[in-house]
Amino acid sequence: MLARNEPARHRGQTLLDRAQQFAALMFDAAADTDERAVIGDHLWAEFRRCGLAMSPFPADLGGDGLCRPERSGELCAVLRRLGSADLSIARLFEGHVNAVSLVDRYGDRDQLRALAERIAAGGLSAVWGANDAKGLHVDGERGGTLQGRKILCSGAGFVTDPLVTATAPDGQVLCLLRLTMDETTDLSGWRAQGMRSTATGAIDLSGIVVTLANMIGRPGDFMRQPFFSGGAWRFCAAHVGATERLVELFRTHLLTMKRGEDPFQLQRLAQAVASAKTARYWVEEAARRLAIDEIDAARVVGYANLTRMVTERCALDVMEIVQRGVGLTSFIRPHPIERVSRDLATYLRQPVPDLAMSDGARAFLTSPHAVGDF
Repeated sequence: MLARNEPARHRGQTLLDRAQQFAALMFDAAADTDERAVIGDHLWAEFRRCGLAMSPFPADLGGDGLCRPERSGELCAVLRRLGSADLSIARLFEGHVNAVSLVDRYGDRDQLRALAERIAAGGLSAVWGANDAKGLHVDGERGGTLQGRKILCSGAGFVTDPLVTATAPDGQVLCLLRLTMDETTDLSGWRAQGMRSTATGAIDLSGIVVTLANMIGRPGDFMRQPFFSGGAWRFCAAHVGATERLVELFRTHLLTMKRGEDPFQLQRLAQAVASAKTARYWVEEAARRLAIDEIDAARVVGYANLTRMVTERCALDVMEIVQRGVGLTSFIRPHPIERVSRDLATYLRQPVPDLAMSDGARAFLTSPHAVGDF
């Protein structure tokens, strides 16, 4: 396992050290990655070598236990670092962590061990939940044959072990698949403005046989609260990382162009710093609340939904501030401000933002807590 055969130069390094080094490599390659819309093999090799692929698994399975609640602060820091470098890779890592977390929470030990062995051998996981009009179905309560496809699958074509939702006779179930890479994949519809290298598309899973060994947990587990909505802090952490990167790029621009004493630019910089820090504090608190598994699930979910709103607003504010402060240069490739802003604007488009906002407000409206204690 990776933990036993760790490269010598990893000894004495923390996971955050390794993530920071990988993030620096990601950022250096990001313009090329975006231009080709493909994540290079050397980046995937480093992703595995630095231990991020195995990091969500517990230590006795070769990982760092990053998916465990007590490590949420460290996971938040890793996601911020990756998000500051390349949001496409951060998105794929977040999906990988989410999948391992679901297997860890709802699966059994043998299922988690089997997944760890496949990831250690070069695999990658993800959570694919989006359906087309027909959806994905399994014809038996205790397994059977899948019929249908999943859409908006990040990593389609190279994710080997996705966790997918499917409709069964007794409700929605989670199936952990081991793909052969012969499945029909369609990336032709992925013409998004940003997040170009996530390889997001549709994949036909018809004919795959699932058994009890593939089925994770019980029907309905995937959307069980507070974990389903409360876990939104993870993608928000990646958003915060990109937002922080924009602030740093703006500071570099002001110093390079010797405009740091311009009072209007200083005002912009102050507003950008405040917005980025605000988003970070909200995300870190959302992660902490989910980690302590409060009895009041509605309060955890409500706070997470408000965190989505705050993170989005802060990111949009920072993008506007930086683009106004830098000017036309921030819209011209391959300037990193252009790429980060384009990826961030795309990744911020998460499902049902208005519903999340209203649910967060409703949770406070009916709560016995004062606003300062909510």
